[in-house]
Amino acid sequence: MTFTAQIKNVTFPDIIYNSSGPRCTTPEELEALGNSESSAIMMKSCSPESRNGNPEPRYKEVELGSINSIGLANHGYQKYIEYAAELKQQFPNTPIIASIVGFSQEDFLLLVEAFQNEPSVDMLEVNLSCPNVVGKPQIAYDFEVSDELIAKIFTVPGDKPIGFKLPPYFDPVHTEMMANILKKYPVSFITCINSVGNTLIIDPETERPLIAPKGWLGGLGGDYVKPIALANVRMFYKLLGDRMTIIWCGGIKSGVDVFEHLLAGASLVQLGTVLWKEDVACFARIKREFYEYMEKKWYTDVKEIIGKLKEL
Repeated sequence: MTFTAQIKNVTFPDIIYNSSGPRCTTPEELEALGNSESSAIMMKSCSPESRNGNPEPRYKEVELGSINSIGLANHGYQKYIEYAAELKQQFPNTPIIASIVGFSQEDFLLLVEAFQNEPSVDMLEVNLSCPNVVGKPQIAYDFEVSDELIAKIFTVPGDKPIGFKLPPYFDPVHTEMMANILKKYPVSFITCINSVGNTLIIDPETERPLIAPKGWLGGLGGDYVKPIALANVRMFYKLLGDRMTIIWCGGIKSGVDVFEHLLAGASLVQLGTVLWKEDVACFARIKREFYEYMEKKWYTDVKEIIGKLKEL
């Protein structure tokens, strides 16, 4: 059976790896990913300077997923350049992916240039969609600003694949607006979706919210967001499927979940909330379940199912 994937010149030995966020901040966490069955090592979304993020409590697991308002806590981009070099020495055949986030256009351009010039990094995911920074909007909901920023990013010299992590869109018109922007540039991939932002979960026993930052609002992940992620993957696949790779993130906790999102149009999948809950053992389990389900359905290659949703 064939379950590899290719983005430009980057080969993924399998289609399942980690999303930026859970368990990918420290050298120890990144090394654990490299020693797991994750098909790549995605590093934490990094900013020009290190950040402590939002005050605690800022993450809580719940029955159907998780809510978080971490606030982009990270060690700063220079540390992740160091981490990438160390990881590439240990895991030379594993794709190393930098996730970058800025608070101005100048920030983004600085980070893109830095990682384009770092030989240990294979690919760049530009985060346009973090919902958990106080006072900062999600860039990808402002189409004019997104267009201007993406245009400037592609003026930075370098040939590494660049893609964008997008927020959930709730209206097909907005998905089409973003797709039309992406078509204008040599975008290699998009990741759908970041957590569903600004949600509230209350503990009825204590009569309090579960997290403290941002007026108790946080990004929702897990089972809650799977139908939203599926819809975004499908809409973008129908608009962009022949132009760039679509990576699914949101609500994966089983091999059947992976199968569904490939049907919708994803070529690779990222694990988030389930990685928080189960640690790196989740990669082996979900991969095994996916292989078994493919075998049960008599499929031998992911290309046989990507985007092949049988429409009514």
